[in-house]
Amino acid sequence: MRTTDLLTVGEVARRSGLAPSALRYYEDQGLITSSRTSGNQRRYQRSVLRRIAFVRAARSIGLSLEEVAEALAQLPDGRAPTRADWTRLSQSWRGRLNEQIDALIALRDGLDSCIGCGCLSLKTCALSNPGDAAASYGPGAAYLPKALHRDDAERPA
Repeated sequence: MRTTDLLTVGEVARRSGLAPSALRYYEDQGLITSSRTSGNQRRYQRSVLRRIAFVRAARSIGLSLEEVAEALAQLPDGRAPTRADWTRLSQSWRGRLNEQIDALIALRDGLDSCIGCGCLSLKTCALSNPGDAAASYGPGAAYLPKALHRDDAERPA
């Protein structure tokens, strides 16, 4: 295979580990692009694999797809990120990643006492969350550090 050869949806799915539906979703979100054959089938440049790897790496540190799209939009002509691009773009994420690390350490260190969910199921919840005050914060683990909250609504089904 030459570097100029175009890849089918199935080939990109196999190589990237993403489902074809996720590839279409990423394309709808402007994260990747494809061309069309005369039969209207998608074809991808091989560089799309590097863009997908970039998206997955950025998502693994908690960036939203919108943030990833903003980062990729800084690249000329929709090209794949290089090592220098990744270094430049990831510098702005260091603070956020450090916040996540600190939040995970706090979560780890507090796991054996309380998860802060407002459930009142542990004896200490009467002290940490008297009268289930956490219920007023809405659903989910109210005391989970914000850096650990993930928005699952943006993920394709």
